[in-house]
Amino acid sequence: MQNLFRRRSLVLATLAASLIFCGSAAFAQDNGNKNTVKVGISVGSAEQVFEVVKKVAAKDGLNIQLVVFNDYQLPNAALASGDLDANAFQHQPFLDNQNKARGFDIVPVGLTITAPLGFYSRKIKTIEQLPDGAAVGIQNDPSNGNRALLLLQSAGLITLKAEAVKNNTATPLDVVSNPKKLKLVPLDAAQLPRSLDDLAIAAINNDYAEKAGLSLNKDAVIKESAKSPYANLIAVRRADKDKPWARRLVAAYQSPEVRSFIETQFKGSLVPAF
Repeated sequence: MQNLFRRRSLVLATLAASLIFCGSAAFAQDNGNKNTVKVGISVGSAEQVFEVVKKVAAKDGLNIQLVVFNDYQLPNAALASGDLDANAFQHQPFLDNQNKARGFDIVPVGLTITAPLGFYSRKIKTIEQLPDGAAVGIQNDPSNGNRALLLLQSAGLITLKAEAVKNNTATPLDVVSNPKKLKLVPLDAAQLPRSLDDLAIAAINNDYAEKAGLSLNKDAVIKESAKSPYANLIAVRRADKDKPWARRLVAAYQSPEVRSFIETQFKGSLVPAF
């Protein structure tokens, strides 16, 4: 009987310890003290940068698991659904548009890099060689499409309605002057590099350009200034914006090690925004 009592006591003690541990784990999760976070990024340069971020974060005890996407429409949906803890692939205008159009409640928690947009070509070497009536590829999502049109205007190729420029809402319908009669062709951002053979020039985001073997500094016939307002950011669900793990993730990205890697590796094609 005494042995039976001891065994029962041991079982109860083990159960109590398990409940305490589970409760403590749940408390840690609720307070954002988890040590593993799943982060969505886009293909290309972000993969290289985040390998450095992971090493820096590991020193702080934070394990970063990367999920790589090749479609800009997917990472925010994955974050909103809880499949990701954070993502790092977009600028604020893109996020604002996605929140409005798709009902997400996603917020920025820190800046990462600025990736100047470029127009690329396999048919001309300089923008002065662009022929009349040329087919010009731009992104079909509102924020990047607006960005491409603003870049065409800065190169003197088109003129946009002043209100659309002011509000960053330009679409091909806002073109009021097109002296070269350029044919604007909106396409999915990921499709633009594959369409270069059919287009005279195309606006290609940095990650897709890099994957296609294109260099902003060597190959772009038009390119944004490094001081572009389109800085990329780390984003999380609003409920997580003040969690300790989110601050640790941002701190790892905005570290001296990551800054040095970006500046050394990319030589101006990517610029630290922090």
